[in-house]
Amino acid sequence: MTARTSGRAPNRASSVYQGADGRWHGRVWMGVADDGSPDRRHVSAATEREVLTKVRRLERSRQSGRIAVSGRAPTVEAWLAHWLDNIAAHSVRERTLTGYRSYVRLYAVPGLGKHRLDRLQPEHVESLYRRMLHDGLSPSTVHTLHRILRTALNEAVRRDRIPVNPVTRARAPRLVEREIDPLTQHEAARIVTAATESRNGARWLVGLALGLRQGEALGLRWHDIDLDTGTITVRRALQRATAEHGCGGQCGRRRATDCPQRLGGGLTLVEPKSRAGRRRVALPPQLVHALLRHRDDQAVERLTAANLWTEHDLVFTTETGASIDPRTDWADWKRLLRRADVRDARLHDARHTAATLLLVQGVAPRTVMDIMGWTEARMLSRYQHVVDELRHDAARRMGAALWGDADPTPGGPGRPSSRRGGGEN
Repeated sequence: MTARTSGRAPNRASSVYQGADGRWHGRVWMGVADDGSPDRRHVSAATEREVLTKVRRLERSRQSGRIAVSGRAPTVEAWLAHWLDNIAAHSVRERTLTGYRSYVRLYAVPGLGKHRLDRLQPEHVESLYRRMLHDGLSPSTVHTLHRILRTALNEAVRRDRIPVNPVTRARAPRLVEREIDPLTQHEAARIVTAATESRNGARWLVGLALGLRQGEALGLRWHDIDLDTGTITVRRALQRATAEHGCGGQCGRRRATDCPQRLGGGLTLVEPKSRAGRRRVALPPQLVHALLRHRDDQAVERLTAANLWTEHDLVFTTETGASIDPRTDWADWKRLLRRADVRDARLHDARHTAATLLLVQGVAPRTVMDIMGWTEARMLSRYQHVVDELRHDAARRMGAALWGDADPTPGGPGRPSSRRGGGEN
């Protein structure tokens, strides 16, 4: 209950009074602080009406159980720094964390960093999005920032730093998903033929037949593959770790990779993102034979390299046994497309193609999800492209349903006459 008083209010009752400074003040009991002392919050305003509004807002948050942590709220910049260093750093991959830091540094801090966390409004967030679009950034970039901010401030809500997340109430710009055109079955077959004649050709057969991500294929080890039973187990992925300046930025070089005292960086094996990513997949018989040939070829390269060979048990390596740089792998893919005389396509399109071909062959969607390592059914719709094979098959099925086995050619058997009759003469 709120009481306007010139003296001390009863225990746990809110009080409103005008101070010697001429301003109106309110004190609200919110519970018990972390150290066990009473948690009484103070608010002030120029008028009694304004301070009553603030007092009642605090009372409502107390009654609903959504009580913000006492003390002055941090700025958005301070909270994002804490979230990146102490929360996100322990829950996401290093590569993901690097992306988070980049978006926060480039967009979030310049646009919202000076706002107090508890005073950030949806309109502030929407104004930032509008400025980003006006500066020529894509809706996809804005949506990525939206997801990062939403996640960071959801954690602030969970820890009672703020009562609600203003980002969830802000409207991000409409995102039009890029139309993905997977390779056709004929194009995929041409790539398979060209890959068979290439070094590490089995790398591309694994990508097209199993839909492995680039990092998953490059991170495969021989003990992940059982050629006797024809199965493969995806346990890890190859990624490039982010390097850091070991000199504290004193070397004057913009890129950390050029720092003489560089820390970290380089290629590393990481765990899959989710439990579904850690999966076991059956191999087509033809792929088993291709991997057997690849293993024999690698044994010859190991003997040729002699003491230059570095053994990592990797399935796909350089000619000296080292892991393949993802950028080199990308360049090899582009060369393979030219050799196969196939239109240009992204490396990730091989994964789209695998998912689409599985669906074209009539494989159950649940099985496709398991093979691809998806955790959510909505991912299926992103890969379930309507290719020509599906369109023509749908047309044939509809024709059979409406016309049966009738010959579609003019005058063919079973085709109804086009003559309009008015009955028997």
